[in-house]
Amino acid sequence: MTIVETASIDLLETLMDAAWPALERSTADGWVLRSAGGVTQRANSVWPAREAGDPRAALAEALDWYASRRQPVIFQLTHRPEHAALGVLLDGLRYSHQSETLIMTAPAVNTATTLESALHVVISKAPSPEWLELWWSVDGRGGAVEKAIAERILLGAPALYATALDNQGQAVGTGRLAIPGVDGGDGWGGIYGMAVHPDARRQGIATAVLVALFEAAKESGVENYWLMVTAANHGAQALYARAGFAEVGRYHYRQAPLRRALGAC
Repeated sequence: MTIVETASIDLLETLMDAAWPALERSTADGWVLRSAGGVTQRANSVWPAREAGDPRAALAEALDWYASRRQPVIFQLTHRPEHAALGVLLDGLRYSHQSETLIMTAPAVNTATTLESALHVVISKAPSPEWLELWWSVDGRGGAVEKAIAERILLGAPALYATALDNQGQAVGTGRLAIPGVDGGDGWGGIYGMAVHPDARRQGIATAVLVALFEAAKESGVENYWLMVTAANHGAQALYARAGFAEVGRYHYRQAPLRRALGAC
């Protein structure tokens, strides 16, 4: 049995947190409170890294912390028995369910040899302006301020960046390999920032980006990979399955109901 097959959800959650770090952090009875100006759910959510002794008290603390930042409380909940009671509590408080997401892993031996591509891909240690512009145009939400925050999040963890170029040298695809190097997570790399220009889809660009990241990862000592993909994105799931990835867990987000001010329409 490979290390991927035996990797604990605890380790994967730690890797995911380190690979996409929030700009502000605090704790509430074992929960990690994360904020980054509202840019991306992951960096602005509660991660219940440990079970709280008093969930209602921890929730009250979280509510105050996010209220001071004018942000809603959002939980990132991995599907695991330890979160069942918290889920019931959030159900009673009418927290919504959002963004069901698969966690997939693969050993390096199953990846780079399973895909082929001849497209030119540039690897760098930081996102170029072209990389950032294309990725943000596909996946971003907001303007220049939010894009700048997203760049700070990206640069918060060591990573490699792949930019696929067309025949005119224009960026048409992006990908990021985060290598956070957390305790117990040596040899792990996470695939993030996969984006393809809308006018260049179904041309093997995502495959080319993956191949380039897998090849570059060899020099960085990466032996195993993880990634996240939404449950609704069946096309991406098929690509990752061909590359050797398999589902090992899931998570979703729970967001507090919006509160309307008295007299509001």
